Amino acid sequence: MKKKLNKKNLERYSRQIILKDVGIIGQKAIINSKVLIVGVGGLGCPVADYLCRSGVGTIGIVDFDKINLSNIQRQTLYETKDINKFKVDVLKKKMNLINPLTKVIKYNKKITEKNINKILKKFDIIVDGSDNFKTKFLLNTFSIKYKKVLIVGAISKFDGHVFTFNFNNKKVPCLKCFYQLEPSDEILNCDQEGILGPVAGIVGNIQSNEVLKKILNIGKDLSGSILIINLKNLKFRKVSFNKKKNCICKR
Repeated sequence: MKKKLNKKNLERYSRQIILKDVGIIGQKAIINSKVLIVGVGGLGCPVADYLCRSGVGTIGIVDFDKINLSNIQRQTLYETKDINKFKVDVLKKKMNLINPLTKVIKYNKKITEKNINKILKKFDIIVDGSDNFKTKFLLNTFSIKYKKVLIVGAISKFDGHVFTFNFNNKKVPCLKCFYQLEPSDEILNCDQEGILGPVAGIVGNIQSNEVLKKILNIGKDLSGSILIINLKNLKFRKVSFNKKKNCICKR
């Protein structure tokens, strides 16, 4: 059933409703959208925060980790008192306090080939906030299968990458088209490589911005491109890439 805007909702979302690219129609699209966030750490926290505040109607959160002390430096919705609690449990409570109008569905589990079908089919847009390429490629494969929008983020040190794929469009390449070989997870390992806290927030917020643009069908996206960000030297560049021969997205 379609959700409706009432007077209270209009006040809550008033600052984005006055945008010509949003308006009442756009806000209705936002409150009736369904977004899944896989991995609710450094990237997933800002994505969940801003999508919840923006009024996304249903948000799924997937993670099986507990909060530890080293997470607090960059995972902005967790506090010291939350250490040793499951991330999805804490995050759902925080999101309910931020915006009780958003329905939050938590999955306290690792996403795998066995459960991904059941989870993914319930959502329109998939946001990857994971810290390993096995999960990223799994989301890529099943987002192609179900023709989902997939927004991928990656961070390390002072650097970030963002991809946006709309698999309703058969012409777009996929994540495997960009990576000729599966990279080592070491480059995403914050324990080994390190990460400056704001880098995670900036990349996660770009991902949330991409989600809202897709819901509203506005602006330019990263289809067929990767956004590469170096925040140490303030370098931003967009690099295009094409479909790879014999890739899984050749359908």
